[in-house]
Amino acid sequence: MGVLRSAYDTNGADYAGRRFSATLDPVKPRDIALGLLVAVVWGLNFVVIDVGLHGVPPLLFAAIRFALVGLLVFVVPRPQASFARVVLVGLFMSAGQFGFLYAALAQGMNPGLASLVLQAQVPVTILVAALALAERPSVRQLAGVALAVVGLGIVAIGRDVYTSMTGLILVLVAASSWAVGNVVARGVPSAGLSLVAWGSVVVPIPLLLASLVLEGTASWHSAAAGWGWTQTASTAFTVLMSTMLGYGIWNSLLARHRAAEVVPFALLVPAVGVISAWGFQGLLPSWGEFIGGSVLIAGAAIAVLSSSR
Repeated sequence: MGVLRSAYDTNGADYAGRRFSATLDPVKPRDIALGLLVAVVWGLNFVVIDVGLHGVPPLLFAAIRFALVGLLVFVVPRPQASFARVVLVGLFMSAGQFGFLYAALAQGMNPGLASLVLQAQVPVTILVAALALAERPSVRQLAGVALAVVGLGIVAIGRDVYTSMTGLILVLVAASSWAVGNVVARGVPSAGLSLVAWGSVVVPIPLLLASLVLEGTASWHSAAAGWGWTQTASTAFTVLMSTMLGYGIWNSLLARHRAAEVVPFALLVPAVGVISAWGFQGLLPSWGEFIGGSVLIAGAAIAVLSSSR
């Protein structure tokens, strides 16, 4: 689900696409189909997580997921980054993002709405990079950030009576953690799956400690007693489909095409999230949430896509 990290990189060095465009392949129908497949898998991920959370404490559930993802280190090469950077990426992009996201869903947050609000990581990434890396955002990026903030305001004001402010805040914290992870991951060559896998080795530790303190061992025993095929299928989907298949395809597309040609598929993820939450759970955002989320996504699109797109 580090969906738009490469999207943000597009605004920096343009993924070096212009310098190496001669070595990149033209976009073919097969590549379009693969991009759509990733968007569908990552969009469905929100509903799959939400369904699997029933009867399982969220922080423990997230820890189990990343403990299994961490096993990929035996088959995935180590990323070309320092140990400290890999740990920080794991803490922010994985532990922080998904710990708070799982907690928000456990609070009853609509998975479709969560997929929309989580894209607040795009404008937050731009702001964090401006503060931490002294990267000056363009006028277009600032306009996108401003529009995204307006969208978040509309969501907060027009949210459904069943959407708690706590759940909304937790998703925003998850988005902010993802944004920090994006900035930390900047400059790591061939990141993606290898960085997620190796960073996941440290992720279960803080999640299990937080679960121990906040959820207690009694909830662990209840989760073990109530664990069934739903939780197993949910975990398998997040590990095999969302992480291995999703990142594998995404990185292969980025390796063969300019990021500006790949990134637009990531903007389809919230649409799939909303549709899947409606189709499988009968959950739809309120009109205020839908309009605000759409404005947020429009702001993210303006911020990450070139004017020619």
